[in-house]
Amino acid sequence: MSSPPPFWEQKSLEDMSHDEWEVLCDGCGKCCLVLLQDEEDDAVYETDVCCHLFDPVRRRCTQYDQRHDLVPTCVNVTPDNIETLSWMPDTCAYRLLQEGKGLPDWHPLLTGRPESVADAGVAVSSDVISERKIDVDHLYQRVTGRRFP
Repeated sequence: MSSPPPFWEQKSLEDMSHDEWEVLCDGCGKCCLVLLQDEEDDAVYETDVCCHLFDPVRRRCTQYDQRHDLVPTCVNVTPDNIETLSWMPDTCAYRLLQEGKGLPDWHPLLTGRPESVADAGVAVSSDVISERKIDVDHLYQRVTGRRFP
């Protein structure tokens, strides 16, 4: 007898419980990076600067439950807005599932190992620097080269 398909293959994003939604995050940390948007062509560029609440070693927010109070610009990713967040990484589970795709083979839900994200080379480097240690006038010098349409 085969086991039932995993919840992310059975449910829409809207139908997932809070816990199911939360566990979909692979912990890459890319949504915690400071992004810059070009005013001329609206292209978005990733930097190697992270939110001051982000722990680059654990790749987690240090104040996750209070992040929206502490950082009003922190985006709350939901089933209702994931389609509009074009800056989310192509590897993001929320984005992939919203697009009707499956999880990548390195995703912790498939491997059982949180470090599989880093092993696959899709996690934020632990060398990122906190936004509090950077002069905002020099953020453009911190662009890593990754560009979003």
